[in-house]
Amino acid sequence: MKSQDYLLRSLIFAPGHNAKMLKKAAASSADALLPDLEDSVQPAANKEVARKMVNEMVGAGRFAALPVFPRVNDRESGHLLMDVGALTIAGVSGFVYPKTQTGEDIHFFAKLLETIEYEKGFPVGQFKIIALIETTAAVLNALEICQASERIIGIGFGCEDFIADLQGVHDEHEDSLFTPRALIAMAARASGVIPIDTVHIDVHDLEDLEKNLVVAKNLGFEGAFVLHPQELPLLHRIFSPTEQEVNDAREILDFSEEAKKKGKGVVMMNGKFIGPPIITAAKQVLRKHRLIVERDR
Repeated sequence: MKSQDYLLRSLIFAPGHNAKMLKKAAASSADALLPDLEDSVQPAANKEVARKMVNEMVGAGRFAALPVFPRVNDRESGHLLMDVGALTIAGVSGFVYPKTQTGEDIHFFAKLLETIEYEKGFPVGQFKIIALIETTAAVLNALEICQASERIIGIGFGCEDFIADLQGVHDEHEDSLFTPRALIAMAARASGVIPIDTVHIDVHDLEDLEKNLVVAKNLGFEGAFVLHPQELPLLHRIFSPTEQEVNDAREILDFSEEAKKKGKGVVMMNGKFIGPPIITAAKQVLRKHRLIVERDR
């Protein structure tokens, strides 16, 4: 599958060693499940518990309703090889790769996956990658990261780690996050991969979440990471085309087809010129609508 084949409005994290939270996340309306083997799994002894639990639950079909992308530990952790060895299995779509700094990190991880695919008899390229952009260096290298491997289907922003690395302030107006968000979204779109916005750590402040989601959508993000199921209705409302947008998109393409038949490059619809950029946007709306309809089924 290519990035445009994935619906990623909402990607929900759940600690990989917590069966109750994994089941709750899997039963939610999220578009993708991210069992976590990294930050939320502490102490380190629980990482083996998490690997075993996620492996068993995937194998039992507990997560069959949605794509599964475990967040593995980074290459310096000493846990990465054990993580991917345990979870390169049927039912896992790919991996969230943390603390990406450069394209070389992704090249390394992609080659590791390729080796394991050969050993286990999977088609090369089976397991996809969502790279996490969590540092100042990663933001500045975002385009290189997006283009480091054909496995990359998305890049996601980790704002809290970024702010710590920046030695900046996560202020109430989100001023310090605007530029990195814009750079991440542009790098992703320039490379044909999906930009995914950061988690909202105050899961009960839905008003602030909505404000942030509107900014993210305006910047070009396709969706966001989620920590709690109660956030999902907001994400799905904001990152889904409205009924009016879907109807307008269909009408635009109908007008475009009619203009082609008449040999016209540009057509007027409701007093507005409909040129190639508008047609491209209409196709993107209908692509996303189709994925949503398929997901709801």
